[in-house]
Order: sequence, then C-alpha cells, then structure tokens
Amino acid sequence: VHHLCAFEPSANMFPMLQKKFSGDDRVDTFNEFFEHASTRFASAFDAIVYVNVLEHIADDRLTLTHAYNALKDGGRLLVFVPALKFLYSELDRKVGHFRRYTRDELVDVVESAGFTVDRANYFDIAGIIPWYLAFVLMKKTTNEANVTLYDRWVVPLMRRVEDVVKPPIGKNLLLVAHKP
Repeated sequence: VHHLCAFEPSANMFPMLQKKFSGDDRVDTFNEFFEHASTRFASAFDAIVYVNVLEHIADDRLTLTHAYNALKDGGRLLVFVPALKFLYSELDRKVGHFRRYTRDELVDVVESAGFTVDRANYFDIAGIIPWYLAFVLMKKTTNEANVTLYDRWVVPLMRRVEDVVKPPIGKNLLLVAHKP
C-alpha cells in the first residue's frame, strides 16, 4: 500500500480507526462521510473499497457517483454487502441497514454510477438458513460467540468449496468493478 485514506463517519467508531493507524504515515484517517470529502479527491484514488458500507447509505447511487469521480481512470471499486431481501431482519434495521441487495440490484446501482462491473458473486450460501432462522424467524441478535464459532469453522470450509463451485445464491455479495 502506497497510501491509504480511511473514512469513518461514526463519532464512536472513529477513535478506534484513528488508534489502529496512529503512527503509520502511509494512512490518513477522516472522521467524515467519504461523499462529503470526495470533491477534494477528484481522480485521486487507484481503488475504493466499501466493506459493509453501502447498505447503511440511503442514496447509494449518489455515493457511488462520488466514488466514480474520486477514482482515476481504470481505478477499481470493490464492494462487499449483505444479500437477499428475505434475510432482512430486525438486526439489519437496528444496525442501520437500509437494504440487503440482490446481485442484479447491486450491479444496476454500480453501473448507473458509470462503472463497468467485472464480477459480482454471491457467497456464504451456508449462512442463509442459520441467518433466516435466528434473525428473521426468531428475531434474535448476534453475539460474539456465535460469530466467532461460525467464522472459525464454517467460513474457512465454505471459502474452499465456493472457490471451486460458485454458489447461485448467498448471504453476501462481492462485486469488483472499474472506472473505464
């Protein structure tokens, strides 16, 4: 990494981001929304990464337009979002999710900002049923023990399986696009 600009608009989360990168002169941290700062960075970035971000933004199309403008020609956009509308739960609402995406919806919103989508794949097919049962039907909230167990045992196994066989559906989506 030559240089990283990390944006965190949340007042309570920003100090953790700032602490993590304190002393690393290759990283600048910003306590603001990227789209508010994006005009200062016109055609400045080689890549922009959104990990569990777009679902929190009401106007995702506008946000992606700002991202498009902040990228250099040929720059990459990488997006990780929760998928499948029927999995939208009280937990999603509580953490501020406006939506869960289908593959077609995510591709559409990214292309509408001017990007060319290189790939958009569902993953974590194994997580659909547990998520649906726990969070949609039973209306539970997650706890760290459940997440740690799932991440330790299920994710590594499914990563190997899904590297070989791309699932037609999954609990999450990963998209890679570029600015022509």
